[in-house]
Amino acid sequence: MGSFETLGKVLVIIGVGVVILGGILWLAGRLLGNQSMPGTLRFDIPGGSCVIPILASIVISIVLTVVLNLLARWLGK
Repeated sequence: MGSFETLGKVLVIIGVGVVILGGILWLAGRLLGNQSMPGTLRFDIPGGSCVIPILASIVISIVLTVVLNLLARWLGK
């Protein structure tokens, strides 16, 4: 198998994973809303607002770390 062929398959797998993760995050945002989560900072200023989901970012980071470590072990690298 050529290296470009392998790279193409890996990119397709990563792309499908990103689409699935994006769909899950989109649904979670629609159902939960980012203002209702604890650990979310919200700044309201005249002319706009800024929402910083600190806790959600930490949770997503932990989940992605576990998933990528399991994937790396499964692939044997």
